[in-house]
Amino acid sequence: MIKGPAVFLAQFIDKKAPFNTLDGLCKWASELGYKGIQIPTLDKSIIDLDIAAESQTYCDELKGKINAYGLEITELSTHIQGQLVAVHPAHDIMFDVFVPKELKGKPKERTLWAVDQMKKAAIVSNRLGLKVHATFSGSLLWPVMHPWPQQPKGLVETGFKELANRWLPILNTFDENGVDVCYEVHPVEDIHDGDTFERFLAATGNHKRVNILYDPSHFVLQQLDYIKYIEHYHQFIKAFHVKDAEFNPTGKKGAFGGYNDWKNRAGRYRSPGDGQVDFKTVFSKLTEFNCDVWAVLEWECVVKSPEQGAKEGVAFINNHIIETTTKRFDDFAGGNEINEKELKRILGI
Repeated sequence: MIKGPAVFLAQFIDKKAPFNTLDGLCKWASELGYKGIQIPTLDKSIIDLDIAAESQTYCDELKGKINAYGLEITELSTHIQGQLVAVHPAHDIMFDVFVPKELKGKPKERTLWAVDQMKKAAIVSNRLGLKVHATFSGSLLWPVMHPWPQQPKGLVETGFKELANRWLPILNTFDENGVDVCYEVHPVEDIHDGDTFERFLAATGNHKRVNILYDPSHFVLQQLDYIKYIEHYHQFIKAFHVKDAEFNPTGKKGAFGGYNDWKNRAGRYRSPGDGQVDFKTVFSKLTEFNCDVWAVLEWECVVKSPEQGAKEGVAFINNHIIETTTKRFDDFAGGNEINEKELKRILGI
């Protein structure tokens, strides 16, 4: 069953009201018509994981505040902390922007901090009564994504073994707290498609808490069949971002983008309905496979304003959520149960 609409708050947090406080964000989201919010956990003014991991009272008050606006927490998000669990040295300086100043330039200490944050997120999710969690896998192998220069044999296997070793203690903590970890399948992450998800799953010994946050926009940019992806991995899809994208290759640029910024790339993110994702089929497939997920708007668009995108997102999600039927369309024509004797008579046997 798909629930919604919900909105991921990360792209809307701002220094200006109403986006500078949790109360302001909740009031804004509720008045637009959202029923749920996905909460990023890096900004302590929104949620303080350190306090929440130690205090059920803090969690109860946080949840009560959000519920008072007619909203539910869909998931907590640790996309940044998850990313920092595994960072290739080539990205060290760029990812240091996300950590406390005392950890800058200290990659080993940064990793330990990220792991600790992830474990606290597991505890806090449990305290809030949540069953799923949204994150990134991090990436040790992305700089060698293209098979040139030639990779030494065993490099990829070693990378996924190390990635799994870093995540296993985290996954075990989530398991102890009854929470599934949903990795957003995303470019620049080691888990960025189906093959890499399977590699990671195998490296963790098929850990039962390894699951997927499904976002079709990333597959448009990779030119991957995002509908068949649901058919392959629907049993793992336990979180869902509603984000659109378009891919417009030219004679000058394609999937790699020519080092251009977002606006000038062949593949770029758009507000839902403005891109090329067939959301009608996406929602149908997720419903057909009984995926129990919140439909969470993630606004990332190079053209439309976030305010307009968020406002339009409510109706867009509402118009795509399918109320499942318990009735067959041809029930009026009969089809009542009859005994075996009559069944054989129909078959002439």
